Amino acid sequence: MTATSMPTDRDYPQMIAAADHVEPVPRRVRAALGGKPVFDTTQARYVWEWPYYPQYYIPVDDIDRRLLVDEQHDQRLRQGTARRHGLLAGGLDRPGTVRVFGDDAIAGVAGTARFDWDALDAWYEEDEQVFVHPRNPYVRVDALRSHRHVRASIEGITLAESSTPVLVFETGLPTRYYFDRTDVAFEHLVPTSTQTACPYKGVTSGYWSIRLDSEVSKGMQDLAWSYDFPTRQVQPIAGLLAFYNEKIDLDVDGVRLPRARTHFFK
Repeated sequence: MTATSMPTDRDYPQMIAAADHVEPVPRRVRAALGGKPVFDTTQARYVWEWPYYPQYYIPVDDIDRRLLVDEQHDQRLRQGTARRHGLLAGGLDRPGTVRVFGDDAIAGVAGTARFDWDALDAWYEEDEQVFVHPRNPYVRVDALRSHRHVRASIEGITLAESSTPVLVFETGLPTRYYFDRTDVAFEHLVPTSTQTACPYKGVTSGYWSIRLDSEVSKGMQDLAWSYDFPTRQVQPIAGLLAFYNEKIDLDVDGVRLPRARTHFFK
């Protein structure tokens, strides 16, 4: 047995899939545009184009080919040669948003199509809508109430402090600490109109920037967020606020955590 050294730059598990890894999808996957079903399949593939999460590649036989517009353009991509197509459905035109892979593609990809996620109105796994990208089958997300004492601060100013936070453990990311609103110093937060979505947690209901003096500090935009109606898997975070560990200071049980480094902030 070969021993592996523990990482010193993080305290959470990293992603394990490499680029171009391909796996079968056991779930029914569907999507629509302009009210028209574009595809409906139980034979989709997970294809990792980078390590953080996969994309769905859809068998051509399960696509309504009448909605594809061949743009007569071949592209040589890392996964193989792909023919570029547009989508035309329900009066909506989405040029250049579909890549159909030929016989020279890597194993598992030949004969499939890759759709730009935002080109379609909605994606579904079984009967539940999925946001942003497919859920990574190698990712686990848990939201657990804790009695750890957690303080979020910046430049010595307390932003939130709690002895009953909810901790969200998500593979590939640092632990996120969610605070009850009564534990948050809202005098230092300024609401913004930003909205984001997550395949594991749902659509955000609020974002806040950080104000230390009379105005929002440089580099402190959109550093806190909340989900009022999260997915059922992380229901304990409903209505709570979290901060980006990458940009603020966190003390857990009196120990200052190192600033996290993730793909969200390079």
